[in-house]
Amino acid sequence: MASCNWAIADLPGLSDEQAKLLQTQGIRTTHQLLIATQTPQQEHELAAKLQLHPQYLAKWIALADLARLSSVGVAHCGLILHGGVASVDQLAQTSFSRLHQSLTGLHVANMRRRDLVPPIALVKQWVMEAKQLSA
Repeated sequence: MASCNWAIADLPGLSDEQAKLLQTQGIRTTHQLLIATQTPQQEHELAAKLQLHPQYLAKWIALADLARLSSVGVAHCGLILHGGVASVDQLAQTSFSRLHQSLTGLHVANMRRRDLVPPIALVKQWVMEAKQLSA
């Protein structure tokens, strides 16, 4: 299964200024971000170059990793991260029913809207794709 690649500016929660900051380091896509931060040392060095707290960069890396799944993309990666899953490998090990329950709780608590929760079939697809990509 091929992974998806997105413009860095499309990651949720990334401001235009932050996207431009990454672009100054030659990072214009989510794939380029993942390549540039394959090791903890590379991640630390990039955070230092960008003059960012490492937690910001770690969040962007997690979003880029989750967005590799075609059924997740940039539309759902933030939701999955807020649901407590920070990587494709972790998603592959997650119970789709438990994740769906967690996402339902997030939507009800924060937006008081159960109707915005992704259907359980979609959450199951995310987990299945993650298993295929992790294999």
